[in-house]
Amino acid sequence: MTSHREPLDSVLDTIGETPLVRVHASPDTVPVYAKLESFNPGASVKDRIALYMLEQMLERGELSPGGTVIEPTAGNTGIGLAIAAGQLGLDAIFVVPERFSVEKQQLMTALGAEIINTPTEDGMGGAIDRAHELADELDDAVVPQQFANPLNAEAHYELTAPEIFDALDGAVGAIVAGCGTAGTLMGIARYALEQNPDTHICAVEPEGSLYSTTKGKDVPEAEYKIEGIGTHNVATNELFDPDIVDSVEQVADRDAHDELKRLAREEGHLVASSAGAASVASLRLARKIEFGDVDAPHNSVVTIFPDSSERYLSKGIYRSFDEWEN
Repeated sequence: MTSHREPLDSVLDTIGETPLVRVHASPDTVPVYAKLESFNPGASVKDRIALYMLEQMLERGELSPGGTVIEPTAGNTGIGLAIAAGQLGLDAIFVVPERFSVEKQQLMTALGAEIINTPTEDGMGGAIDRAHELADELDDAVVPQQFANPLNAEAHYELTAPEIFDALDGAVGAIVAGCGTAGTLMGIARYALEQNPDTHICAVEPEGSLYSTTKGKDVPEAEYKIEGIGTHNVATNELFDPDIVDSVEQVADRDAHDELKRLAREEGHLVASSAGAASVASLRLARKIEFGDVDAPHNSVVTIFPDSSERYLSKGIYRSFDEWEN
């Protein structure tokens, strides 16, 4: 972030301490604040877990110096891991479902990683299986496995959450975050609930995703366009703990797309569909708090804008909804 006033030794030293910025469409009495994670060197929230997981695994001896990191990823985690691996002297291989952003895959390659694509129809489950097969075939290779690794959530507990609470002097009423691996929400939520057990915790998913089923909702499964969040198989998202989540908010592709365009046009945020979904859910929750429909210990909502729209330009993210959807 630009607040660094002294020369730094490594790009890794620029990870974290991202800005927390008011979303101006939120009610005056219940402001929404967004953590702008595109300010990280790899331009996403995943830089945080990438560095944290690799450093911890090296320290524990689970990963040897000069070893190989293999990760199933939709892209942002791969970029973060490629940056961290390169600076820590590790090799990196990423298994990516074909449908995900070409820009992300190009960036991972530019950072020195090897990309292996798996069929779109196999989803992240297929990518996970292939990553473990590769690890078995290679010497001194590990799969950090962001979907199941507690270090994912721990990174946000130790780093992201304290930044949020410091910025707001502890006056955090609700935490809202999109759930892919669910590590971001789980880590921040656990820290938040330690500060105040009445903090409202809201998970965000696309319509068609199945996190809502963990809260007893009968929601239809369907395909969705929003990238980076949601699941078709909650069992693969081992970090998600429904017991600490108060609500799961579903957001339609169209609503997320309208919001990401509004955020650019009206507020100057160049963010992607997962941030659009997070903003929609946060604004809904802020209004519920404003009208007394949801209790929160403070009149504030904090969310995460995970990455930048520039990574999705080839998919027509700023075109009409029909062009983007297809």
